[in-house]
Amino acid sequence: MKREHLEGTVARMLSIYGSSDVFFTSPDRRFPNRNTIIGILKDIRTIMFPRYFEDEKPSHSNLEYFVGTTLDAVGDALFRQVREALLFRDAPQISLEEAEQRSRTITKQFLNKIPSLLELLIKDVDAAFEGDPAAQSREEIIFSYPGFFAISVYRIAHELYVLDVPLIPRIMTEYAHQKTGVDLNAGAQVGEYFFIDHATGVVIGETTIIGNHVKIYQGVTLGALSTRGGQKLAGVKRHPTIEDDVTIYSNASILGGETVIGKGSVIAGSAFVTESVPAGSRVSVRCQEVNVHQHRSKTS
Repeated sequence: MKREHLEGTVARMLSIYGSSDVFFTSPDRRFPNRNTIIGILKDIRTIMFPRYFEDEKPSHSNLEYFVGTTLDAVGDALFRQVREALLFRDAPQISLEEAEQRSRTITKQFLNKIPSLLELLIKDVDAAFEGDPAAQSREEIIFSYPGFFAISVYRIAHELYVLDVPLIPRIMTEYAHQKTGVDLNAGAQVGEYFFIDHATGVVIGETTIIGNHVKIYQGVTLGALSTRGGQKLAGVKRHPTIEDDVTIYSNASILGGETVIGKGSVIAGSAFVTESVPAGSRVSVRCQEVNVHQHRSKTS
């Protein structure tokens, strides 16, 4: 097709670009790179669990070198992406020099958190192994469980969220969402020994608080009662609090920022909960009736 046939289309596209803030057509507009951020995630997981995910298989003798060089590469890449994210959100109020200074501080703080994140994730592996009789080993969980993958990405993203890094935590958790079907917002506060069994369809909102030793199944929603207030609700506690030792079975929905599920409670599958329940509760669904009709063939 000749170029002159496209001139009208090109002009319309340029007009749309110029009339909306969502397009990065200005050479002065800064923003992070999604593929680089996903690469950072992969490198961090490789540091945490060497020989599990990548082709490079460090031996015990060169493990110190492998961890050190990979951490160095992660630090360089993360610094650049955090700088671009800060400039994306805060420019022109923030200068390049200020963004670089803040990015160095954030990157250093995050890298220092990686050992603690690994300790947390090992506890999550233990929770999955103890909670799933189908698990043949802890290694199997690290290799293959989608729930553990989603939790590991969340824990990384959450540290950046706490450090007030824009965009990057959401890019990370949406990558896990795409891979696993688990939509676990980086802003949620999740305690130790967390297990998501089967994983698919789980939604956990930004202001959710989850205690220790909590187990949830596929299809669970920890959400808001209503989001019609839009941006006016930003920063407001919209999602529930789940205390320690709670089990939530498949397709249950627990909604509302004032809703608290007390310690040791069990929420039945398909339950719809919008009010707090005391510790030790058993929340069940009544009046569900299953009817089985057997087709009988006519006899001659």
